[in-house]
Amino acid sequence: MNVIDVTPRPAAVTAAVRFLQSPFMSILGILFILTVLKWGTLLFVVPQYETVIITRFGKIVRTITTPGLKMKLPIIDKLQRFDKRILAWDGPPTECPTKDKLYIIVDCFARWRISDPMLYYNRLNDERSALSRLDDILGSETRTAVATHDLVEIIRVTKGRKPARDEELEKTGTVLPTTIPDIEYGRGEIEKQITERTRQKIADFGIELLDERFKRSKYNPAVAEKIIERMSSERHQIAARFRSEGRGEAANINGQKESDVASISSNATKNALEIEGKADAEAAGIYAAAFGAPEAQELYTFLRSLDVMRAAFEKDTTAVLSTNSDLGRMLKSMAAAVAPPNPPH
Repeated sequence: MNVIDVTPRPAAVTAAVRFLQSPFMSILGILFILTVLKWGTLLFVVPQYETVIITRFGKIVRTITTPGLKMKLPIIDKLQRFDKRILAWDGPPTECPTKDKLYIIVDCFARWRISDPMLYYNRLNDERSALSRLDDILGSETRTAVATHDLVEIIRVTKGRKPARDEELEKTGTVLPTTIPDIEYGRGEIEKQITERTRQKIADFGIELLDERFKRSKYNPAVAEKIIERMSSERHQIAARFRSEGRGEAANINGQKESDVASISSNATKNALEIEGKADAEAAGIYAAAFGAPEAQELYTFLRSLDVMRAAFEKDTTAVLSTNSDLGRMLKSMAAAVAPPNPPH
């Protein structure tokens, strides 16, 4: 169902609507749109961090370095924008030999900026070409610098460095005295040399190289295995030497121990024999003094005879004795001593 608005409008509103729908306003709107498009191709903005070069039919007509709203001819003028900030270069790892014939992989980075936009545009045109040129020049200079210096010069930085030492540990022999080879230039000086040589070569391209640094230096994997094996062999040799010295020291200690034990045992045996000798001498003196009298000698003889008899007749023993023997006479005297007296007849 169609609804028709029959509400009467004011005359002013009706006149305004008819004016906006008139052919004049349509033409005016088209002209406004064309003007906006024209000014859009005529005006452009230059940021603070950019330099703009305006080219006309491939030729440079103007260079703009100040920021703000600028004008150009529409359609025929083209804009070339270049960054004024510091840019980064991170080159690919480069394998190269050192002066002492060791192959290492060097990874470098650098910082650069566009110093002459017009020369930069004429020689390189864009950042990709600039990075490619830096790859060639910096890579070549890095290989040359590494090839003319020993590995220690590329790794070390400080000249005349003295290693920390512990004299007490070195005296024990468990730690070897440390020696660090001295350097003539060092990594920092080599980086400066690479920067200066590269800066001279890329100045013709409108580029200023600020600095170049070694990010990482490492051995080639194939060479690293051999170096690790050699280091392991050296450590095994040092360990074998320590073990040999330890066994020698242990043998010296054991020999000294056995010598000390033998000396102590010999002295103890000597002292014991001396004491026993003195005791035997004193006992002999006592015995001599005790049995020196005739009565004592007879008593001693009697006691010794009793000891012999006790040992001989300890068990059931049958003995044939002569009445003229000492033992026979002793038995006869003992029997006579214990026999009862004869009754009187």
